[in-house]
Amino acid sequence: MTAAPPEPPFTSAEAAAVLDEACDRAGIPGMGAELMRLGENALFRLPQDRIVVRIARGPEVLPDARKEVAVASWLRDVGLPAAEPTTHSQPIMIRGRPVTFWKLVEDSGARATVADLAKILRALHRLPVPNSLPLPAFDILDRVATRIARASELPASEREFLTTRLAELQHEYEGLRFTLPRAAVHGDAHQSNLIVRSDGEILLIDFERFAVGHPETDLAVTATEYLVGGHTDAAYSQFCEVYGFDVMSWSGFPVIRAINELKMTTWLMQNVRESERIANEVRTRLASLHDPGAPRHWHPF
Repeated sequence: MTAAPPEPPFTSAEAAAVLDEACDRAGIPGMGAELMRLGENALFRLPQDRIVVRIARGPEVLPDARKEVAVASWLRDVGLPAAEPTTHSQPIMIRGRPVTFWKLVEDSGARATVADLAKILRALHRLPVPNSLPLPAFDILDRVATRIARASELPASEREFLTTRLAELQHEYEGLRFTLPRAAVHGDAHQSNLIVRSDGEILLIDFERFAVGHPETDLAVTATEYLVGGHTDAAYSQFCEVYGFDVMSWSGFPVIRAINELKMTTWLMQNVRESERIANEVRTRLASLHDPGAPRHWHPF
């Protein structure tokens, strides 16, 4: 029996090939497409048709793509400003990768603040989740093992170190006692997952990791970014004031911080082929994971 050919690496070139086929399938002209971001997903802007095309990495995340579309519709219904899917039948599978289509937002070019993020998270965490929207339980370490296994550029010793660290943190996480009541959580609550529209309204985007879980996991993302040099003291203080809780005061925060640092490192490892700048940053982050007490000076991507 002939073995299936290996899946092509998820590079910018592969994403562009998926985009071309997806546009053909959906009947959308793909001319002038602009790559906005290559991370866990590839995002392309189609300015002529005012559409954003979102391409996920593999078939295992197809349920997440379906969930994104459902969550976006629910958030708009309850009045929390959010990105909107187009009316195309979606998601579709192209070259083994889930693809969704979204209405292009009139981006003002302004950057939302972490205080804006705190305000939206406070509202989100207070929303009752309808029974008609079956959300999974939040899996904070989802995809990390897969990222490590696929990191063929790393020495075997580094992959072994990361695998061992993953197991340790999974065990520690299972023993945590949370303070805040369970709620709908974004799952990837970064400042970059907000868009400031031209009319000043701030939209929440990227619902791939949306789930039911502990609000501390959303709040700890900004706290971890702060500790690796991503936010000023004043900005983080305002984040806590607006939300009404400082997650760093919670005894379980060091575990969530370590998990987030592992996730931030393994996430960036996926794009190590894209540039030497990314490769250098991955080396910096790996060195930090080996020395938990060392100061962090990470660059955002």
